[in-house]
Amino acid sequence: MGRSDDFHFLHMGLPEDVLRRKYHGDFAGAAAAIDRHLSRPDTPEAMRRSLTVQREILQRLPLDYPLTRAAALALARERIPDFSEEEFDALENDCRIDWIYVNGEKRYFDRFFDSLCKTDAAIAARAGVRPAGADGHDESGLLERTLQQMRRQGSVSARLRCRASVRLRPETFRKGARVRAYLPLPCACDAQSQICIESVSPAPTHISPENAPQRVVFWEEAMEEDHPFTVEFSYVRTAVYTDLSGPRPAPPDAPPDFDLNEQPPHILFTPYLRELARTLTADADSPLEKVRRIYDFITLRVRYSYVRAYFGLEAIPDACARNLTGDCGMMALLFITLCRCAGVPARWQSGWKAEPDFCGAHDWAQFYAAPYGWLYADPSYGCGAAREGNETRRRHYFGNLDPLRMAANTAFGADFDVPMDGWRADPYDNQVGEMELDGRGLRYEEFLRSKEVLSCTLL
Repeated sequence: MGRSDDFHFLHMGLPEDVLRRKYHGDFAGAAAAIDRHLSRPDTPEAMRRSLTVQREILQRLPLDYPLTRAAALALARERIPDFSEEEFDALENDCRIDWIYVNGEKRYFDRFFDSLCKTDAAIAARAGVRPAGADGHDESGLLERTLQQMRRQGSVSARLRCRASVRLRPETFRKGARVRAYLPLPCACDAQSQICIESVSPAPTHISPENAPQRVVFWEEAMEEDHPFTVEFSYVRTAVYTDLSGPRPAPPDAPPDFDLNEQPPHILFTPYLRELARTLTADADSPLEKVRRIYDFITLRVRYSYVRAYFGLEAIPDACARNLTGDCGMMALLFITLCRCAGVPARWQSGWKAEPDFCGAHDWAQFYAAPYGWLYADPSYGCGAAREGNETRRRHYFGNLDPLRMAANTAFGADFDVPMDGWRADPYDNQVGEMELDGRGLRYEEFLRSKEVLSCTLL
């Protein structure tokens, strides 16, 4: 296993001397305290592995929060000149501007203004931008037309061809260094077929089988000159529409006995989530009704927001439920965890939103409800639809998806079949690629990434 295996121990918690320093933003002091614990021979192995991850988190966490209050206000005023301090304070108090302490002073999330524009039409209008819902860009109306066609004819297929690449930043490249690169590939699942690797440059070292939980193309070489690592692939994605409002088919199937358990460090049945699941599903007459109530809670109560890098997140579902805010992955993990707490099998899926004019990383979920079998749910798309007042679309994403996406990952927290030696930039999921230099996993700011949809044809 690679270094990411240590993340299975992240939920062990921290000794108080480390925790106090971390929350105060004394990251150097917290790292020194961790080193003292690691130097003691009586520190238990589980705590040792948790501390090893936490030490790396301390180095990365401040990078997502570079803005002083003055810099944050200046950033907002570049787009909205009359953006006032009182308005800033009100948004912060409403938990819509994210911050942490760094050496005892507040530092603000670098994407706070983008998040406001994405989810607040009034702020977006003042900034002169069109608010993008959590369901991605739909400038041409293609998504809405596709959903209508699904409901009308029962299914829609799309043939897509895509390209992805990663490349070292010029300042990161070192001649002769051992470089390893990974890019996501479409995986085998019930919605994807005719998967074809069209081209790979340079020649790959390894390509994962189609059923790999996180499928990748992998390269390893001693680089003599800087160059990109690129893959093009094509596939057919079919979205079958399931009408959950009509009579239920028969006979019912026996539910699976897997995808029901906790999965540290994030899918954990905390006391709060157990109680939340119990109250949400009380008196529900079927597994489908239990899941519907969970979906309604998330899509109608949780506010979409950009979040810091997942490397630095802890107890993701619990935090999403407590703060009632999160991005697509946090909502999907909360959905999965609450379903499992309620005794309903649920699992992860992720990859891209893939449209002709937009390609972005995205996460969603599946759940099992007899007699239908495995169904899809996309809580963040439902959340975006609710925010836009589109109840038909919100209901669509309970049980259904659309064909304008690519699934590369069917398990959260799974390792690559050729594990990295160093830390992954995202230890849980792979949508944009990873790179390693002489055994050290690179952070996102150290390499370049691109992804694009070359063609998309509805069949």
